[in-house]
Amino acid sequence: MASRAIFVPAALFLLLLFSTTCKAQLSSSFYESTCPNALATIRNSIRAAISRERRMAASLIRLHFHDCFVQGCDASILLNGTSTIRSEMEAGPNRNSARGHQVIDAAKLEVEKICPGVISCADILSVAARDASVAVGGPSWTVKLGRRDSTTANPDKANSDLPSFRDGVDRLISRFADKGLSARDMVALSGSHTMGQAQCVTFRDRIYNNASDIDAGFASTRRRGCPANQGDGNSNLAPLDLVTPNQLDNNYFKNLIQKKGLLESDQVLFSGGSTDSIVSEYSSNPSKFLSDFASAMVKMGDIEPLTGSAGQIRRICSAVN
Repeated sequence: MASRAIFVPAALFLLLLFSTTCKAQLSSSFYESTCPNALATIRNSIRAAISRERRMAASLIRLHFHDCFVQGCDASILLNGTSTIRSEMEAGPNRNSARGHQVIDAAKLEVEKICPGVISCADILSVAARDASVAVGGPSWTVKLGRRDSTTANPDKANSDLPSFRDGVDRLISRFADKGLSARDMVALSGSHTMGQAQCVTFRDRIYNNASDIDAGFASTRRRGCPANQGDGNSNLAPLDLVTPNQLDNNYFKNLIQKKGLLESDQVLFSGGSTDSIVSEYSSNPSKFLSDFASAMVKMGDIEPLTGSAGQIRRICSAVN
């Protein structure tokens, strides 16, 4: 039987070629010849910041996540608003909550001293998330490098694409699938909520609704710092994990099994649905969680990077050149 040639439209061929080239250009050795001391310099800067404030580890991991989910891992979340740029910090999921910008700025300042105009803010943010994990007992992973920085920001996309604390499990799975991440990736990445803190407004409804999916004692404890009669302006904070709030471990999953997830979007991961088995697995197998968390962070870092001649290398992370 004669073989038939497969016709690929030119536009599709170019799209596939561009996509493949983009991913191929990310490499862990990207700065090996142009700035061999870059990673050590970033690591020292991040370690110093976390030693001053342990909570910063959670903030840096979240900042990287909120960057990658909005037009890719391009440091767009770091841009300040100008007459031509609407900052992503204006978006609901980031407003008065995303933090760590000054830590990335400080790391950028240090690498600029040794290699001016070489290291992108997007790569610094990616490396910072890995170094933050290690600093609080979490896993390490090999960070692929070569991302370039966006010259635009997109607060509208931040509002539409970032997960909400009210999301159900199916919505969460869908949001992560849209970024090329599996349900297991989603549950593993949610495990970063074993650290950090949340504002009262994000969990008030959950602790006052007397539902069957929350431990009564846990709800009572959380109510003390989150009055029912205060408006959304109440920014009182509560740790996402009461037991080890500054350690990247598997305690988050143990909390979910005990109905002690602080956010609605946490507890839905163990609520009789498709992710229950993953939560159970991680609660009893900490090494599996840490391994999957590292793998998911690598995958997340691959979301739509700018490479080659796209974007730029910002001199200052908060502003385009």
